[in-house]
Amino acid sequence: MPTHRQDESNSARPRHFWRAALLASAAFSFASPTIAQESTEAPAEAAADDTNRLDTIVVTGIRQSLATALEEKRTADSLIEVINAEDIGKLPDQNLAEVLENVTGVQITRTAGVGTGVQIRGTNANRTEINGVSTVGSGSGRSGISFEDVPAAMIAAVEVTKSSEAKTIEGSVGGTINLRTIRPLDLNDRVASIRIQGEDSSLTTDGITPRVSGTYGDNWSTSVGDFGAVVSLSYAEQDATAFRPRVDRDNLVASDGGTANAQAFDFLPIQFLIQDYDNYESQTTNFAGAFEYAPNDNLKFYFDSILNDQERRQESSRIQASGISDLAGVSVPSEFETVDFGSLNGQNLGSVEAALKGVIPIQSDGSDGNLRFSGDTGSRLTESQIFRLGTDWNRGNLSGRVEIATSNSDTTSPDFSTTLNFINPNAPTNSSNENGTPFEYDLTGGALTWRIAQDAAGGPTTAQLLDPANIVLRDVNISQNKAENSEDAFRADFSYDMSENNIFITSVDAGYRYNQTTSLRDEITASVGLRTLAESPTGDLFADILVPGPDNFNAADGREFFVGDFLQVDPELAGSDPQAVLDALNAAIAANNAITGATRAPISSPTSSQSAFFDIEEKTHSIYGQVNFEHGIFRGNAGLRYLETEVISKGNAILDGVATPTTTKGDYQFVLPRVNMAANVAENFIIRAGYGKDIRRPDFDDLSTSYTFSTSPNPAVNLGNPNLVPEEVESFDIAAEWYFAPSAVLSVGYFHKTRTGLFVDQNESPYEDPVTGFRDIIGPDCEQGGIFNPIADINVFGPVGRGVCVPSSQKINGAGENTLSGIELAFQYDLSSFEDTIGWASGFGVLANFTHQEFSGGEEVWEPTSRAETVFASNGATNVELSVSEIDLSENAYNATLYYEKYGLSARARYTWRDAYRSEDFGSTSSYPWGFPVIQEARGQLNASINYDVTEKLNIGIEAVNLTESEVSQSCVNEGALLCYQGLTDRRITFGANYNF
Repeated sequence: MPTHRQDESNSARPRHFWRAALLASAAFSFASPTIAQESTEAPAEAAADDTNRLDTIVVTGIRQSLATALEEKRTADSLIEVINAEDIGKLPDQNLAEVLENVTGVQITRTAGVGTGVQIRGTNANRTEINGVSTVGSGSGRSGISFEDVPAAMIAAVEVTKSSEAKTIEGSVGGTINLRTIRPLDLNDRVASIRIQGEDSSLTTDGITPRVSGTYGDNWSTSVGDFGAVVSLSYAEQDATAFRPRVDRDNLVASDGGTANAQAFDFLPIQFLIQDYDNYESQTTNFAGAFEYAPNDNLKFYFDSILNDQERRQESSRIQASGISDLAGVSVPSEFETVDFGSLNGQNLGSVEAALKGVIPIQSDGSDGNLRFSGDTGSRLTESQIFRLGTDWNRGNLSGRVEIATSNSDTTSPDFSTTLNFINPNAPTNSSNENGTPFEYDLTGGALTWRIAQDAAGGPTTAQLLDPANIVLRDVNISQNKAENSEDAFRADFSYDMSENNIFITSVDAGYRYNQTTSLRDEITASVGLRTLAESPTGDLFADILVPGPDNFNAADGREFFVGDFLQVDPELAGSDPQAVLDALNAAIAANNAITGATRAPISSPTSSQSAFFDIEEKTHSIYGQVNFEHGIFRGNAGLRYLETEVISKGNAILDGVATPTTTKGDYQFVLPRVNMAANVAENFIIRAGYGKDIRRPDFDDLSTSYTFSTSPNPAVNLGNPNLVPEEVESFDIAAEWYFAPSAVLSVGYFHKTRTGLFVDQNESPYEDPVTGFRDIIGPDCEQGGIFNPIADINVFGPVGRGVCVPSSQKINGAGENTLSGIELAFQYDLSSFEDTIGWASGFGVLANFTHQEFSGGEEVWEPTSRAETVFASNGATNVELSVSEIDLSENAYNATLYYEKYGLSARARYTWRDAYRSEDFGSTSSYPWGFPVIQEARGQLNASINYDVTEKLNIGIEAVNLTESEVSQSCVNEGALLCYQGLTDRRITFGANYNF
């Protein structure tokens, strides 16, 4: 049997060794820097000292930080955006995704209200670096470290490069994000400060969580040279909660269908109800250290280390009303609404009535609908490290940098999720381990609300719902998945200064970079599905691990209809001691076997899945040459970057249950021209233009030959594609910037990107019989679509059992060209120059930006599911399809910030708004509802902060995120069409103090 497990000596190292050491040393220096200075760290592969960078700047407030960031943008040869550390420290932003939302052309996505994803110019395909070093993430993507893993407190500046130079590392479509830390030898004074904060969520039940951080830095001049060191420490806990109700109405009751509830019109019945309570509790420890030594003015050595340790524990629950699709032809809604599906690809889909209010009774034989209680504990434990060692040197006109760096991320994803069935004592039972419970729903007012109909015939009482004897074990899914990502890199960059001898060319840069990138996945799982009453232990046999579930699902919007009385397996215990939970469940199975005579085997411990394993390695050599020029009003650079990459993908092919190791190899080469130019056409007016080519490599799991099955029949099986090649991107930028006053700008820009070989999902849905709703359950092939999943519960798609055709999804390179273009507007201004005239009011300032972007082209389409086809066909719409578009792209977005800074008071309020967009974040399922990504409706959010300088050293403040508790609404098929998901997010308040020593 092939082996592919991680070396145990490596995986067994203590996770918390360095955390304990850091927290012990942090007792004297918790903080986040209240100063920010310009790092001389060049983006990507810059040479030793970028002459376009400013000298060291010590920032002491919002206005000055904005001014220094604007000056850096103004003097750059290419198109960049900069946020300096005091700007970060003064914003109501606790992670870098939320910080980046302030940048023109940047939008973010959130998980449970916390910023986790960043789109630059409408795309997620970007790169993240720290001090110019590539980072690796905890998943299989290419964008780098997760933003929730890096606190804003440890970063001195954030730089977004929108128009790449030849020296910029390839791999970005929208832009490259470089996070710069404090450089020790740039300090003018010693830095020592402490910040202590507490955060409270409006939806959490666990109270206030702490945040502490600290920075110490200094430099010293000696007879053997200059030394400098900076150490930053951060520890943060966060409790993020969101409520995500879901209602499926994706079937059709025809007026002439002959069902008992047929109306004079066609309508959409209730298919599925879910109450999703998402809770994520995280503990994040970060260390950033830098040491620099300069024996003389022409030589410097440096060493950086950045260590991150995040534990992100999930303690979520899902209440499901399943099996109610069997009552689609029985339940009679008491109220309907008209749903206008709009049009797709120019075809009008028409309108249809949909169930809006009503009661779903127990089926006549007592079998449906089924009430299920699920506990989801999928967590992520990630350790990541970045180390960088290098030297900068100058000798005459020649300067250079030689550097080695390594980035790695090791992640374990423990999960012990369970599903319990409620056996209603007021309804008949049969041999299956489920029976009927009545439900009531009310979808009026744009809210998806439902509850158990306790007053209806057969409705259970609260005491019955909370009685362990009335629940049985249905599903157990255990995993200890491991992911290892790393990149080792060597680079050498050289620059020759020609400014003294050439009136046009100021310098010539050249460099070489080698990197080896690896990604390994080992899925270690165990699962069990119990379907008969005889083999399913009742809750009183494992009552010691049961707890009542959260009862505050109405806390966000005051809804009347919700489920607040239910039992679940203790999520805290499942996360902290999964073996104890496993032992308790196996003891219950054994006890139940003795009672009923069943022969159910115990639940096994997780084992490695050979079909899901992959190990991918990439080796890339790249060289570049770049000419920098300046003459008259013009300045800029032009160059070429050449790269060649070799890819080796290892996995297992499974045939008749036997694993055979497989190896797939590939290689590619690219030449990437890049040109940037800026023209100072007037004293305070700059015109910029940029042209360049880049590539975007496919995610590692999309290259893999491996795949994973779920025990649910709903999620699509993601099939890898080792034949994927990088997407090619050709970009053009032009912008005008008017610096009409000190620290002020009005700018307008246009960008256009042509993308070839776009990565798109090729989805295939299984056929469902239009009368019974059944799917093919005879494997191993699914002749009418989808892929056969041998371990999936058949559920409502056939008779009780396992093995059914399910959706499949595979990334392919799209045919033809896609274009992504847009307009960016930005405005920055303050009233400080009017202090003598307006006094206190001169403390006001404003920042605002607006982005409009469009996506078009391509030949791939999304197609509706078989049930959706039936609905559309009822209105005469056939062969419906939707052209594939960019996920998470809003056509219009803006944000506006009003701030005030004077007399020691610093306050700001920022309102962010983005237009509707297609999203894959629709919770509780990974398959496209109706066959299309959902539409996340337009949404705005208000954040604010107030800080006050009590003394020159002590500052206190309070920050608020999502002040108005703006909710998320998601529609199926089209914007404003069928409401199918909601996201009710929390308001987070952070308060604390900062002290500078």
